[in-house]
Amino acid sequence: MFYKLFFVSVLCVGVNTFPDGAPVDTCVKNRANQPNHGQHRSQPLSTLPYRVFASSAVYGPHSAVTVTIEGSEPFKGFFIQARSIETDEWLGSWEEAPNTTIHPECSAITHADPRDKNRATLVWRAPPNTQGRVYFTGTVLKNYGTFWADIIAEAPQDPADLQTLG
Repeated sequence: MFYKLFFVSVLCVGVNTFPDGAPVDTCVKNRANQPNHGQHRSQPLSTLPYRVFASSAVYGPHSAVTVTIEGSEPFKGFFIQARSIETDEWLGSWEEAPNTTIHPECSAITHADPRDKNRATLVWRAPPNTQGRVYFTGTVLKNYGTFWADIIAEAPQDPADLQTLG
């Protein structure tokens, strides 16, 4: 009987792991943007029921870019990073938002509660004294076992803005 109770309690802990967001080591582990959810693997991006989009792919000093996650189905969580298009390095910082955790070590933001979400609106702030192009990549979780990783946010590409960056 003891072994059965132990086994069931281990399963319950596994199901509720990381209800308050991805840990900071998600930034640097071997499978970047991939949750550590045991045997569960990312779903094909072609089946993604969510839209992840950024207000811009171009930034100037201290400019803000809004990143939105929404879909026809609720989701439990997310992990989004900002990266330079030119160097692929982490870039900028996130503004505080309700029920989120920021990982400044890798310019990432994650959910901070296990409740269902229909939409998340996040604001990224560009570094001072620089301009360039940015992309947003990460993971959206429908639940512990169903998630989509390596998502790249859609962003408008304004040719005039890109020309000014040369």
